[in-house]
Amino acid sequence: MQCDKITLSDIEQIAELQPKGWSDISSEFRFFVSNDFCNPIKISIDNKIVGVGNSIIFKNTAWLAHIIIGNEHRNNGLGFHLVENLLHDLKDKSIDTISLIATTLGEPVYAKFGFRVVSDYIYLERVKPWIEKKVSDKILPYENKFYKKILELDKEISGEEREPLLKKYIVCSFVYIDKKEIKGFYIPTLGEGQIFAVTVEAGIELMNMKYATIDKAAIPNENQIALEFLKQNGFSISETKGKRMIFGNELNWYPNKIFSRIGGDYG
Repeated sequence: MQCDKITLSDIEQIAELQPKGWSDISSEFRFFVSNDFCNPIKISIDNKIVGVGNSIIFKNTAWLAHIIIGNEHRNNGLGFHLVENLLHDLKDKSIDTISLIATTLGEPVYAKFGFRVVSDYIYLERVKPWIEKKVSDKILPYENKFYKKILELDKEISGEEREPLLKKYIVCSFVYIDKKEIKGFYIPTLGEGQIFAVTVEAGIELMNMKYATIDKAAIPNENQIALEFLKQNGFSISETKGKRMIFGNELNWYPNKIFSRIGGDYG
């Protein structure tokens, strides 16, 4: 079965595959189609799109994302075929490590290809009102002089070189500065609102800023401090489950420094 590239003219059809509880996949695929570091593909039957998927490619690493099969076409091997096609393309590009965040439904499919679980993501939702807190005066809005350091921190914590993704959003970021050094950053317009920090104080203060207005969160299980902060501030663990899986070489990343992920497509 053939996989074809997705184009902007496909977006309306893709919207019909929207899974319950996911963020708007139409806007996600518009982004994928519009950026050359992404490879969005589709499977069609009788000129109707029944499955989609995407890979996001950085320097030596990549992510699989939004592998979606329409309800009436599941359990027919289409998800396997999409993943196989994307992995073949990444192999041709000599990518060292491929990551993804799997749903309970998708995990067995990825395991068949040799993906292995490296972390659990915990999902939380607000159940009690937020108690207003003062935003730290160590948090400052973005200035151009912060650009390089934000990218360095992202690479240090993620283990990836992701400038093609971050560069469009960094201008909307906030940084936490202590003793004249950036210890963390928050990019509210990137996915779910990325918060990376090398100190607990920076991470918690940036979370304090973010979750005054945000009602959902996803945190790696290794960052127990961030999880406890949310639970103590009106959040409860939801039934949603996600496992971070990788294929290929181990990735030198630090989940305990992730105080808010970007999303299911980038960790």
